[in-house]
Amino acid sequence: MDVIYILDILGTFAFAVSGALVASDKKFDLFGVLIIAFVTAVGGMLRDLLINAHPINWIGDLNYLYTIFIAVITTILFKSKILPLSKTMFLFDTVGLGVFTLLGLQKGLSYNLHPIIALIMGMTSAVFGGVLRDVLTNKVPLIFEKEIYASACLAGGIVFLILKSLHVDNQLNFMIAVSVVVVIRVIAIKFHLELPKIKDDIFTKSNK
Repeated sequence: MDVIYILDILGTFAFAVSGALVASDKKFDLFGVLIIAFVTAVGGMLRDLLINAHPINWIGDLNYLYTIFIAVITTILFKSKILPLSKTMFLFDTVGLGVFTLLGLQKGLSYNLHPIIALIMGMTSAVFGGVLRDVLTNKVPLIFEKEIYASACLAGGIVFLILKSLHVDNQLNFMIAVSVVVVIRVIAIKFHLELPKIKDDIFTKSNK
């Protein structure tokens, strides 16, 4: 079991917990919590459908399903203890974001997609589960708000492609690129950094 696979499982666990926590806060029943946790954890595998990759990860490897079930049970039983660990869960979630970005990017490249398309696939792998979670629980998806999220995925993916072109060892490249995603997210949260917004008066002025 290599490091990348372990990180993938940890990322799946963290995403499933985040989905379960949101669903629990919305007072969903047990089945609802399980569904939200599931789509949050595996929603990014939409990329496999788009590029016709079979078997889809969670279908070909039951460890993903076991991880999601364990995450849901853990959340239900220890919710009061998990909530104070928000910083720890943020770190797991951010590592998962980076891992899913790079796994999606590598998957796209292995199917001979153009690097730009593969990069988009990587970002989709990382953020789409969270989008589904937020839409299904009636929240504005995080990628549409001020927080630096998807752009961190793109930055990590670009670093991976640059290092790959320089023939850096794949596992080392993977770890560096994931670290870029994590560092950008941590710095953005710590210093309240955000992408610039388009102001309403821009459109108002253009219409005058």
